[in-house]
Amino acid sequence: MATAYELALEKVKNGTKPEVVAAELVDSMTLEEKVHCLDGAVPFWIGIKDITTGGYHSRPFRAAKVERLGIPGFHFSDGPRGVVVGEATAFPVSMARGATFDPELETRVGDAIGKELRTIGADLYGGICVNLLRHPAWGRAQETYGEDPHHVGEMGAGLTRGAQRHVMATLKHFALNSMENARFGVDVTVDERTLHEVYLPHFKRIVDEGVACVMTAYNSVNGHWCSQSEELLAEILRGEWGFTGFVISDWIFGVRDGVKSLQAGLDVEMPYRMIRNAPIVAALAEGLITEKLVASAVTRTIATMLKFNIGKLSVRDRSVVLCKEHLILSQEVAEKSMVLLKNESVGGATLLPLELKPGSKIAMFGRLAAARNIGDGGSSDVMAPNVVTPLIGVGEHFSNCEVVYEPGANLEEQARLAKQSDVAIVVVGYTKEEEGEFIGDSEDTVDMVKQIPRQDDPVLASEYEKYMRENHHYAPDELRIKSRNGTFSIGGDRESIRLLDADVQMIRAVAKVQPRTIVVIVAGSAVVMSEWINEVPAVVMGWYSGINGGRALANILSGAVNPSGRLPFVIPHDESHLPFFDRNAKKITYDYWHGQWKLDRDGNEAMFPFGFGCSYTQFLVSSPTIETNEVVKFRCEVSNTGSRDGATVVQVYAGRNDSLLERPKRRLVAFKRVELRAGETKHVECTASLQSLATRDTKTHSWFIEDGLWNFEIAQFSGDPKALPIELSISKRIDL
Repeated sequence: MATAYELALEKVKNGTKPEVVAAELVDSMTLEEKVHCLDGAVPFWIGIKDITTGGYHSRPFRAAKVERLGIPGFHFSDGPRGVVVGEATAFPVSMARGATFDPELETRVGDAIGKELRTIGADLYGGICVNLLRHPAWGRAQETYGEDPHHVGEMGAGLTRGAQRHVMATLKHFALNSMENARFGVDVTVDERTLHEVYLPHFKRIVDEGVACVMTAYNSVNGHWCSQSEELLAEILRGEWGFTGFVISDWIFGVRDGVKSLQAGLDVEMPYRMIRNAPIVAALAEGLITEKLVASAVTRTIATMLKFNIGKLSVRDRSVVLCKEHLILSQEVAEKSMVLLKNESVGGATLLPLELKPGSKIAMFGRLAAARNIGDGGSSDVMAPNVVTPLIGVGEHFSNCEVVYEPGANLEEQARLAKQSDVAIVVVGYTKEEEGEFIGDSEDTVDMVKQIPRQDDPVLASEYEKYMRENHHYAPDELRIKSRNGTFSIGGDRESIRLLDADVQMIRAVAKVQPRTIVVIVAGSAVVMSEWINEVPAVVMGWYSGINGGRALANILSGAVNPSGRLPFVIPHDESHLPFFDRNAKKITYDYWHGQWKLDRDGNEAMFPFGFGCSYTQFLVSSPTIETNEVVKFRCEVSNTGSRDGATVVQVYAGRNDSLLERPKRRLVAFKRVELRAGETKHVECTASLQSLATRDTKTHSWFIEDGLWNFEIAQFSGDPKALPIELSISKRIDL
C-alpha cells in the first residue's frame, strides 16, 4: 500500500503543484511531527560524538523524516570538491575550477559529483559555496570561485545545473561569510549598494538557476545574525528574489535564537536538535507563535523534496565512484585550471614547455612535491585514495629522465642538487594546516552551550544509533589523518598571504644556482610574490588540483597540454593594496572596493591582473560589434596566431567615464572560453544581461540603468592593453 508521501509524489508527477501537495501533506501531520521537521532530529550528544569520530565521512545527515506518513527526509552530504562520505573522486578545489572560466565544464563536474552522491544515499549536496573572495587570507577561499560577482555566479550556476540532475543542491553561505576565524562572532556592516551590487548578485544568479536549498552563514550582517535576519531571508531571498525552496542553517551553532530564526524564514536547523527545539515548543505552548508558522516552514521543505522526487531518486551502483570517466574529468579540470603566470626565456628560448633530452636530470624541491595535498581538512575534505602528487606525476611523464627528490636536504644540499640538474621544479605553498575551514574552540560560542539540551532524548538516540548502523561507508584510516580529534584540521585564515619563510629561502637558494627554475604554487587564492618572483623565469599556479593533479601538472610543464587557466582574482605587488583584513575582528565594514576594482580605483598596478594567464601560443581578438535588445550581445573574431592548439577566455568589461555614481573602472559582464587549433579563427558571441549594468536605487530599493555613454572592452584580462573598445549609448534611464 502506498504511503501518504508516495501518493503526494504521484500527484506532483501528474501535474499538481508541489506547494499545494505539500500543504495537504503537512495538514495531515500532528504538531509534534511538524516540529520534528524543524531540525535534524539527531540528539546533540550522540551526534557530536559521531561527527568527531569519523561520522562526517561515514554517512549523510538526515532531517525532516516522518515515519508515519512515509516521508523519507532529505540526506545531506557536503562538498564542494567531491563527496565527503566514504572514498570518492576528489576534483580540484572550486577556486581552481574558477580559473577555467568554463561553466559548461563545471556542469560536468556537478553531474559527476551528483552521481557519486547517489551511491551513498545522499540527496542534498552542500557544495555550492559562492561567498565572494574579499581578501585572499580568507581560510575558505579555495571553496569559492573568485573575487568577481558575475564570474562566481556563472560558475556556481554551472555546478548547480550539473548536481541537480541527480540531487538537490545547497547554496551557501548566505551571506557575507568571507572570514573564517571570526565567523561565529563577527558583525559585518554593509550599505545597500555594496550588499546588492557586490555581495549578492552571484547568490541571486544561482537562485534564478533553480537551486533547491540555501544555507545561512554564521556571522551577522548589520547587527542581525544571518540565521534570523528578516532582511536577508524574508525581504531579499523570498520577497525580492522569489525563492521557493527551503533554508537550512550552517552546522552546529548556526542558530542563535530558535524562535526568531523560524519567524525570519529559516526552515531547518542542521544537523542536530540543538538550539531550536525547546524554545519553539515553549513558544507554541505560550501562544507566542502559531502552528501555522511552523507548518509554513515544513511545507517549504516538503514541497522542495516533492519537486525533486526525493525518496524515488535512482540509487547508483558503487562502480561509478572513482570510475575512469570521473578520474579523467578531474585531470581535465586540473589541466584547464592551471595558470601560467610567468615564462621567460632562458638560453634563447622560453623555459616552458620543457624540452628535455632522454637522461636529463630533473630536481624537485619542497615539502609539497610529494604530499597528498588536495585542500582543506574541514567539511569539504574528500577521502580520495591514490592521489597523484607532483613528484609522481613528473616521474611518470618524464620516465626517460632522472627525477631526484631529497626531502630532508638542507639549503646547501638543495643548492648542490639544483646545480647538478638540468631543470629545477620547486613546489611551494600551503596545506590544510595553513588555510582552510576553522574548526577549533571559539569564545563566540561559549554562551550558546547553555542552550544545548543537557541529555539526549532516548527515543531519538535509539533511532540515530540504528541509522548509524545501517548507513556506514568505509574510508581507510590513512585518509582520515587529521590534526584535531582525528577528524578535522584546525585550518583558519592565513596569517600572511606571502609564502612561508622556508619556501622563500628555498626558492632563492635553488634559483641562485639553477637558471632553469620553475616555481609551482599550491594555494587556494592569491599569493604575494614580490620578494622572489624576479629571481625565477617560470611560475605556475597549480592549486589544490585533485586526485590526478600531479599528472595534470606534468602535462602542463611538458607541453602535452597548453596552459589555459586564467586568474579568478588579482595578485597585487603588495598586500597593502588589498582591503583591511583582521581575522579576529568582532566588527568589520565591507565597502564597495576589493580585488581588481580596488587596485584600479587606487591607481595600483597589479602584478597579475584578474583574468590573466599565459599560453604556449598567441591569440588575436578582432572585429568587435555590439547589439542590444533584451540583452547585450558582443561579437568578435578570435584567432590562434601561434603554432600550438590552445584556449583563451574572451572577457567583456563595462565601465563609465562620466558617471556621477561610484562604480568600478571595469566590471566583468560576460566571458567565454574559446578552444582554437593552431591557425584557426572562430566567431565568438558573449551575452550580458541588462541587470549586469544596473545600479541599486537606495531610495526605492529597486534597480535602474544609468543613461549616457557606456564603455566596453573586449579583452583577454582586466586592463588588457590590446583590449578592443566599443561603446553603447543609452538615451534615457531604464528602470528595471
